[in-house]
Amino acid sequence: MTIAGSGYDATPQVAELHKPIFLLPVLDKLHWCSAAGVHMKGTDQLVSRRDAVIMCGGLSASLLVPALTAADAQKPMLVRAIPHGHGETLPVIGVGTAGVFNVGASPPERTGPTNVIRALVAGGGSVVDTAPSYGNAENVLGGILSDTGLRPRVFIATKLEAYRTGGEAAEARESLLRLKTDKVDVLQLHNVRDPGQDLAGLKALQAQGLCRYTGITTTYKGAYAAAESILKRGKPDFLEIDYAIDNRDAEERLLPAAADVGAAVLVALPFGRGKLFRKALGSTLPNWAADVECTTWGQFFLKFILSHPAVTAVIPGTDKAEHMIDNLAAGRGRLPDAKERARMAEYVASLG
Repeated sequence: MTIAGSGYDATPQVAELHKPIFLLPVLDKLHWCSAAGVHMKGTDQLVSRRDAVIMCGGLSASLLVPALTAADAQKPMLVRAIPHGHGETLPVIGVGTAGVFNVGASPPERTGPTNVIRALVAGGGSVVDTAPSYGNAENVLGGILSDTGLRPRVFIATKLEAYRTGGEAAEARESLLRLKTDKVDVLQLHNVRDPGQDLAGLKALQAQGLCRYTGITTTYKGAYAAAESILKRGKPDFLEIDYAIDNRDAEERLLPAAADVGAAVLVALPFGRGKLFRKALGSTLPNWAADVECTTWGQFFLKFILSHPAVTAVIPGTDKAEHMIDNLAAGRGRLPDAKERARMAEYVASLG
């Protein structure tokens, strides 16, 4: 079995899931030998993380996926408490499935997502976020967890899309069938818009044992006021929002509101809908990034988010195991303090 895009056999490491140094021999070779040093600043072209890695091949200090050391990999994954969880904690790094898990049923098509889930669990993570609106993602995730036997080690967050009064249970059971499980860990109302939204139907599903926790989501600034209203009145267990070093509107009211009501926070789109890697392309990490144990831009962006005390976990999407492992590294070691956060934000803003 090969990791997509790497050309290196990962079978020996995949077989040893208990080892946190999963795929380190593979990552040692991921230095992408292109020396072109393509610089995309001043263009409108969107650059994926994978393309940015390849295009920055000659700039070793700014590589997005460098080699990890065994010492780094052995550091424990940071965890955060679920405020309503009676002592339950979550690893701070998870993964999202929107787009990247929307693949077919054949084993070759599912190689990337399967390796991502294996890497997540092997590296100490557990949170996987999905939704019925993410195409085939729920089916793919359910199949992977069934085939690998990893369901007990994964915290599944999925969503209700219609959540019509009286229809919530049927919608939830359809997701459970696709996910091949009798219960999800958190069930969320997707992209709430109505400030008067009632959570009674969702909490009824929790009482029936179809989900362990309840939640709401929004990734649209125009719906932040509605989400805040629902948070304060309904007090769900989780809130999922968009938040990034260049997208900090949630800091004003939503994150404080979540903290006030004891809602755990999952952060989607932590790479600024792809804009952050475009900004970083051709730029090196500042030397002082080492002070907060960042060796890649991905880690830099994720550690900024994780340093906010209201954030429970980040869920960047990927179908590349090497990116999953790099993301997991952001959940180890120290996080930036308030002064370092300000410096990080200023530096990213200076990139243009």
